[in-house]
Amino acid sequence: MTDPQELQAFRQEVAGWLEQNCPPSQRQPVVQSEQIWGGRKRQFPSEDARTWFEACRDRGFTAPDWPAEYGGAGLTAEQHKVLTGEMRRLGCRPPLYDQGLWMLGPALLVYGSEEQKREHLTAICRGEVRWAQGYSEPGAGSDLASLKTRADDDGDAFIVNGTKIWTTKADQADWIFCLVRTDDDAPKQQGISFLLIDMESEGVSTSPIPLISGESEFCQTFFDNVRVPKENLVGELNGGWSVAKELLKHERKMMAMVGDMGEKPAMSLVELARHCVGTKYDGVLNNPAIRDRMAQHLMREQAVASLAERIYQQGKAGQVDPRLPLLMKYLGTREIQANDELILELLGTEGLTMEDVSIVDDSRKRVKQWAFNKALTIAGGTSEIQLNIIAKRALGMPSVGSQS
Repeated sequence: MTDPQELQAFRQEVAGWLEQNCPPSQRQPVVQSEQIWGGRKRQFPSEDARTWFEACRDRGFTAPDWPAEYGGAGLTAEQHKVLTGEMRRLGCRPPLYDQGLWMLGPALLVYGSEEQKREHLTAICRGEVRWAQGYSEPGAGSDLASLKTRADDDGDAFIVNGTKIWTTKADQADWIFCLVRTDDDAPKQQGISFLLIDMESEGVSTSPIPLISGESEFCQTFFDNVRVPKENLVGELNGGWSVAKELLKHERKMMAMVGDMGEKPAMSLVELARHCVGTKYDGVLNNPAIRDRMAQHLMREQAVASLAERIYQQGKAGQVDPRLPLLMKYLGTREIQANDELILELLGTEGLTMEDVSIVDDSRKRVKQWAFNKALTIAGGTSEIQLNIIAKRALGMPSVGSQS
């Protein structure tokens, strides 16, 4: 545990560094089109964005809690929280977005070889590679372990054939981490391996999937006799399910907090309610039904934040109750969608369109966000499957169906 005086000195040093290195334009609410994604095709929306990214990259602040030898800053959990708090206080935008940061990197720190860590973690921290996730398949979603994408032994390489679906931004990614079947005779969870595949490999192709939001955030990715070097196997052969579960812990944590990473609307939910339904002389909302639903939602939202703080404090003490993190993804995504439904009701007729240019841009963005966020209770494991996992592992009850 960090000494309180040392932690306060760190806070002061970090606050000064942020003031000096984060340009004013990068202290504004994040705009989706200005998010900084890593990769070979990386682009910066402005020179200020480049300056901010490069300062964080050089300080290790793109992955603050990763070891310094792999490109991180080597911060303790307490120092990381201080940094996050100071960035939030100043309104600093995230310096880098990537699934390698949120999911693959933490799994490689546990299961990767030293060579894999040095090759891939440093590139992730420096924003040099953008990653996609290859888990779900057209016939293997909630029952992920029934996947059929194959990797056949071919001497010093695997030959991969099959398809993955809902691969976020795969058409813009440089690499993809995949679950593949390497043993047909083993029980289905025991015949799976975890591979890292370069998207420029011959035989890899992608096809965007249109969404109800009018965008194509997801792709279907195809593998046609793709040759993958055996050094790209993470963990043991046929031991990929263990790697997958480690990664899913971080994906579900990320899904629970996804609302903090995206573009923020011009007005908060409470401000929007006051604007749309008005208030009485004492400031109380005119619509009691909306007021009641908002109060319930905001209390549940605060409860999720309190749960996250409890998990953090238990982590500091080395006494994390393993049942608590299981709740975060389910509860967090549920409240994001509850927030969206309230917003649409408040918008009234303005909540009926994503395209009509006569409607203010902020309202159209809110409707698009409502449509996109329907995916949150599916991505990273459906809420139904998550409830099965909570029932079995947290409450000791029998669960129904397969679990991922």
